[in-house]
Amino acid sequence: MTFKYYFSALLILVLSCKNDSKTIKAPQNLMEQAKLIHEHVITIDTHCDIEVKNFTDSINYTQNLNSQITLPKMKAGGLDVAWLIVYTGQDSLTENGYQKAYKNAMAKFNAIHKLVEDIAPDQIALATSSEDVKRIAKSGKKVAMIGVENGYPIGNDISNVENFYNLGARYMSLAHNGHSQLSDSNTGEKDGVWLHNGLSDLGKEVIKEMNRLGMMIDVSHPSKEAMRQMIELSKAPIIASHSSARALCDHSRNLDDEQLEWLKKNGGVVQTVAFAAYLNSEKIKARSEIETKIGKQIMDSLGVEWIDLDAIKNLPNTEKEVYYKHYDVMTSIRRKKLNKMDHVPPAVDVTDLVNHIDYLVKKIGIEHVGISSDFDGGGGIEGWQDASETFNVTLELVKRGYSEDEIAMLWGGNLLRVLDAVQAIAKTLN
Repeated sequence: MTFKYYFSALLILVLSCKNDSKTIKAPQNLMEQAKLIHEHVITIDTHCDIEVKNFTDSINYTQNLNSQITLPKMKAGGLDVAWLIVYTGQDSLTENGYQKAYKNAMAKFNAIHKLVEDIAPDQIALATSSEDVKRIAKSGKKVAMIGVENGYPIGNDISNVENFYNLGARYMSLAHNGHSQLSDSNTGEKDGVWLHNGLSDLGKEVIKEMNRLGMMIDVSHPSKEAMRQMIELSKAPIIASHSSARALCDHSRNLDDEQLEWLKKNGGVVQTVAFAAYLNSEKIKARSEIETKIGKQIMDSLGVEWIDLDAIKNLPNTEKEVYYKHYDVMTSIRRKKLNKMDHVPPAVDVTDLVNHIDYLVKKIGIEHVGISSDFDGGGGIEGWQDASETFNVTLELVKRGYSEDEIAMLWGGNLLRVLDAVQAIAKTLN
């Protein structure tokens, strides 16, 4: 069903100042204006993948690792809040598959807690509410929040939803790239094969349980029909944690105009994602030949055989992990090489990201739009390749004429409004 918040949350802006008493002096130029705004608002990125190996005593986020998200990069770019993602890829719908997935999920939960409790409690803290976010940011620390990408690890045990919630998870998607036991995935659009025609019976119960607990429902990966059913069942607003506008880039991971209208009526928010393939397919196509050619050359020099993307998905998880390590090295080398070459078609960049923001704002209203990166999960575009370049997004928003209050809404105010609404509704259900 669709509804309006019973407490007018739809129109309440969660202004996210790092220091409520601070006022901004009149800037001398656009750059100064952007810097002041970027310093003043709380910047929230709702999707950053993690690797457990980067959460040890010897290798961790206090160091300037090659990963796109680290504490030094967050500080350099003025990124205040990173939603660290407990992601599990899709496997067989069997007890053995569920057990492996649960083990993987718990390892990631434990890694995040190790970061905030043992490795760097003086630099970053875990938040589970908007009040936590504002309090921690005001103290000068960075903020970690937790999202679950793919409900597959809960298996057939719905009590695991509450287990994940108690560990700090404040949003969860019910599927990833492949149909889970809970929900169909957007990937079914490619071959027209569906498992549940939306949500399974267990998936419907999980939606109710997430409402009861106060956990946001993420629709970025599930199918369109699954999204429709989620909105019909949910008593609280939803989010798309990392999706863009399908009208500008025709990909099943993006939301079409009908889905955007559903989200608007539901009172939710779509977090526009800096993932090149979801922003500008024309630019991707124009660069694909030269990128593939150079990529193959670099992989060959690394002693690694080039594998097409479709084939990578079919690799065993251990082989896939090894390949992606080499692939990440290759992409870094390739980017530098392409930047030195003449007559190369332009890369997908921050202007493409903000083009999607502009479209979404005009289509469904600024109170329903936010920002995400999908860093360390395939995200990253020219101008926002890692957290250290976060300011460039604010700069482009200022260039487009967005005010400080509007930028505060886009960078996190809207997301926190939805979190507040979800948690308030949960209190009425218990």
